[in-house]
Amino acid sequence: MRENRLRTLWKADQAAVNGWLAIPNSFSTEVMAHQGWDTLTIDVQHGMIDYQAMVTMLQAISTTATVPVVRVPWLEPGIIMKTLDAGAYGVICPMVNTREDAQKFVAWTSYAPMGSRSNGPIRALLYGGSDYQANANDTIVRFAMIETAQALDNLDSILSVEGLDAVYIGPSDLSLALGCRPVFDDVDPPVAQAMDHILARAKAHGIVAGVHNGRPDVALERIAKGFRFVTVSSDARLMAAGAQQVISAMRATPAAAGSGSY
Repeated sequence: MRENRLRTLWKADQAAVNGWLAIPNSFSTEVMAHQGWDTLTIDVQHGMIDYQAMVTMLQAISTTATVPVVRVPWLEPGIIMKTLDAGAYGVICPMVNTREDAQKFVAWTSYAPMGSRSNGPIRALLYGGSDYQANANDTIVRFAMIETAQALDNLDSILSVEGLDAVYIGPSDLSLALGCRPVFDDVDPPVAQAMDHILARAKAHGIVAGVHNGRPDVALERIAKGFRFVTVSSDARLMAAGAQQVISAMRATPAAAGSGSY
């Protein structure tokens, strides 16, 4: 079966730099995939992406060595299994709040006897290889999102679920849950403390901790703390930032300012 480079990086105690995809387009995905990200996550929860667009985006990522990850819309077996059948090598599941949630997630991403995933890896066989079913349980990476006060209360019981590989912090949702400003980077003190606690408990359980970031400097600081999966920006944000940079430079020139006709 094709190697999951996420596991290889983590075995060497290296952090994976993850890009985020919100635009439902295979060409923009292909462009992103060729920029050198370790992983790219297709956001089917909050992005504009439906299942069919996701499949074409997974195909675009396959033109590179970048590892394909998908954030599914919810803890629901149908979409989780179809996402894996389409060739995702990692699944991020939002709003995992209890040990039971985590157990369901592991079961739905694993073939028997480890779990209850249905057998039908139609595209995954093409991407992963003909021995996919025999090795998928040990190759797929399972991320549970920790982003609520309830999940914090149940953190150790979630982290103790066998088969869970990683947790992923959504700082903005976690901030809202703790009555703070919903931001990625300059989080309020209660959120910073909660994130440090999640990281410490994840390390204690031998679980990888990941986190969403808006800026590279913040992502680098979090890697230094021990996070080993860091998302930096998204295709949509990067496109907007690049366009703003060009327009700002053009508008700063008096001869170009005004009509917008050059």
